Amino acid sequence: MSPELSQKLTLAVDGMPAFPKSVQRILELTRDVNCTPKDLVQVIDKDPVVTVKILKVVNSAYYSLSKQITSVNHAVVYLGFNTIKNLALSIAAIGILPKHNAADFDVEKYLLHSLSTAVIAKQLAMHLDDADPMDCFIGGLLHDFGKVVCAQFMPEEFKQALQLSEADGTSLHETLRHTLGADHAVIGAMLVEKWHFAPSLIDTIAHQYDAQNQHSELFACVFTANQISKKLGFGFAGNPSVYELPPLVARTMGGSLDDIILLAGDLNAAFEEAKLFAKI
Repeated sequence: MSPELSQKLTLAVDGMPAFPKSVQRILELTRDVNCTPKDLVQVIDKDPVVTVKILKVVNSAYYSLSKQITSVNHAVVYLGFNTIKNLALSIAAIGILPKHNAADFDVEKYLLHSLSTAVIAKQLAMHLDDADPMDCFIGGLLHDFGKVVCAQFMPEEFKQALQLSEADGTSLHETLRHTLGADHAVIGAMLVEKWHFAPSLIDTIAHQYDAQNQHSELFACVFTANQISKKLGFGFAGNPSVYELPPLVARTMGGSLDDIILLAGDLNAAFEEAKLFAKI
């Protein structure tokens, strides 16, 4: 990468908003074995945006509660740590998304794809010994965020890459390398590093197109969930290419992409959950 391109990408990443401190704190708390519901409620109560949206979700038709929940404390008890944490993450990510961009990138379809990938990655992680469902949800949610940076700060190059990809079915990361000189995986990794996420997540995003050499269960879950989301048409993030699972990933996941889709359970329910989160 040339110094000029490196500087351009750094400026673009620096132009993105910071990940909210309250959400970072929620993530820290949910990793603490001594964390109590009270600790989590205290953090959420200090963030009115997160509070309102969590209550909106828990009282939605999706959960069909007989009585309205009016406090974060009751929401945490009802939904549990993991769902609250995933909601908070989703709220933060959605809040950072630009409403409009000059690249004509469909942010709503992108969001559905990312949330679907997150929910499916979490679901897949539950079938593996060493995969953390929380980390897999985060990986799925943020794996394509580099595209948001491109749409916002490098719209001409990104629009051209989208058009090239659509015209001949070439993978978007390849057309981006042609129009910009770097793909969204590199940019996304720079962004999550700026947001102080774990090195394992940074590596998963950075190397999502180098699947032949990745061994972690986190990578395997996110990679597989991404392909499932694309194959089943759960949203769309500008990339039509669906990849079969490379040998290392297939070995970790226990079969081919079609095998995993059959074994994964109710994926339509995962898409419904993603649509619920997208509405916040």
